[in-house]
Amino acid sequence: MNRAALHKISYGLYIVTSGQDGKFNGQIANSMFQVTSDPATVAISINKQNYTSELIKLSRKFVVSILSEETPMTFIGLFGFKSGREVNKLQNVKAKTGATKVPIVLENAVSYIEVEVEKELDCGTHTIFIGNIVDCDVLSDAVPMTYAYYQKVKGGRSPKTAPTYSKEEPATAPQAASNYVCSVCGYVYDPVKGDPDNGIAPGTKFEDLPDSWTCPVCGADKSKFEKEK
Repeated sequence: MNRAALHKISYGLYIVTSGQDGKFNGQIANSMFQVTSDPATVAISINKQNYTSELIKLSRKFVVSILSEETPMTFIGLFGFKSGREVNKLQNVKAKTGATKVPIVLENAVSYIEVEVEKELDCGTHTIFIGNIVDCDVLSDAVPMTYAYYQKVKGGRSPKTAPTYSKEEPATAPQAASNYVCSVCGYVYDPVKGDPDNGIAPGTKFEDLPDSWTCPVCGADKSKFEKEK
């Protein structure tokens, strides 16, 4: 079986928030789709280990914020590679509450969808939550980020709890100057692209990065990076 075929499936990049009674969290998700138009329903796939899954089960509601291509990797790292049980991810993020009373992440979002859960499907490691849309709105005309853009342009990788995670996920093609991979989150530093979001110009070799530079996704320092084989 050639698992590379699965990498051709189109995905987006979203922040899913949920919670109630002062306990809220958000996480990165890439598996969300519209199920029906009348009534308008959507479905998301969330790993059972994630704190957000626990909150959705308790509150029976969630919000999806669709991210733009301009979203910084540090922002994605906050919601994608840190645990809401240890970090208040929403503390310094621009958000508001709407019909569901769940925080709606507005920062770096092009639109949002508020949902009340009607059904859930046990899928082993993940739960698919299906719900009715109670409100939604457009926030920006910016281009929504696809998962392919996140991987190929931003250099991002899937966390181990993502439904699309694969140990066989291919590395980016080697360049004249070596790529380096974060051993914590899998982010690939590509010297051809640099890290413009953090002031590192394209063409900067990993060896020439300042010692203060850290992984734009998870915050790991340079010592956690290994040369790509």
